[in-house]
Parts: sequence; C-alpha cells; structure tokens
Amino acid sequence: MVELAVVVLIILVVGAIAIPNAIRAWYNMELRATSAEVASLMQQARIMAAKNNAYYTLCYQVNQGVQQVYLTQVTLSSTTACTYTAGSSISIELARFITAASAAPTGTSPSPYTLSSDTTSGTPCDNTCTMAFSPRGLPCKFDTTTSPATCSTPAASYFVYYFNANSANGYSAVVVTKAGRSRAFTWNGSSWN
Repeated sequence: MVELAVVVLIILVVGAIAIPNAIRAWYNMELRATSAEVASLMQQARIMAAKNNAYYTLCYQVNQGVQQVYLTQVTLSSTTACTYTAGSSISIELARFITAASAAPTGTSPSPYTLSSDTTSGTPCDNTCTMAFSPRGLPCKFDTTTSPATCSTPAASYFVYYFNANSANGYSAVVVTKAGRSRAFTWNGSSWN
C-alpha cells in the first residue's frame, strides 16, 4: 500500500510540473499560428487592393463571443472604415483565448516592437489605428475623421498589431512595413523573435 501511495505521489508531482508547461506551450503555439494567419490575411488584403483597384481595411469585431479579424472594401467617401458583411467579407477567427490588444504594450515586458530597419519614421501605428491597403497595394492609415476620408501613401510609419494569449501571458506582434510586407513576431520573455 505504501509503494502504491509513493507511485501515485510521484505521478501527481510530475503532472503538477508538466501540465502547466504543456498548457503554456499550447497557447504559445496557438498565438504563433494566429499571428501567422493575420499576417497572411494582411497580404491577401494587399493583393486584393492592387487587383481590384480599391481600398481594403483590416478590422476587428467580436461575433458570438469569438473575436474575428476581417477585410472590408471601402472608398474614400466612406463614413466608417469597418463594415462587416456576412458572406462577402473575408475573415478569420482568432484562436480561443487569443485577443487583439487594445494598444501597444506599455512598460518593459513586453516592450513595444521596434522595426530595426526603419529609422526614419516616427511612432508606428498600432491597434488603435485602422490600416488599409491602397489601390497600389501600399499600407496607409485610413482616417474617417476628415471628409472625404484620407489614406495617404506612403504611410508615415510602419504598422504593428499586437495580440495576446490571456491565459499564458504570451504576446505576438504582426508588423507591416511601409512597403506592405507583413511578418509575425512573438515575445519570448525578453525580446521579439
């Protein structure tokens, strides 16, 4: 009986150590996959904008408790940048427990992402901005506060959209350069890679 109790105790200790690490690894894997999907959606918006000679915005919404990222075609006479149309808007659902951050992270963990190759522009646009792709396939900040709306290219800075895995404290950043290239990065606890 004592031997059985010792074996059960060892299994419980190993499980207590392994299960949280496995869950954290799972959420980080979902975070990387979701970020890669969003980066791919951004490239799809770029291609569609150039192909259709139109503006496409990248927007977020919560649909039945699940956060979605979607593309919508807009014009400079639009009064809103984001209008979801079921069946015609291209969208992806973010993985469970993965959400778009409200803005760039503050503090040191994680630090806001900085594009090392871009030393000429100011503060990058983050989740608080609406990014669009112009008919030339270049990213721009879609601004509906003016009439008509504006979307100047080349953009004043690059764009960084942040996502986090709420339960694992993981972060990712999807970067879109002023030339329109997108790439996903994850925070490893000390740096973006």
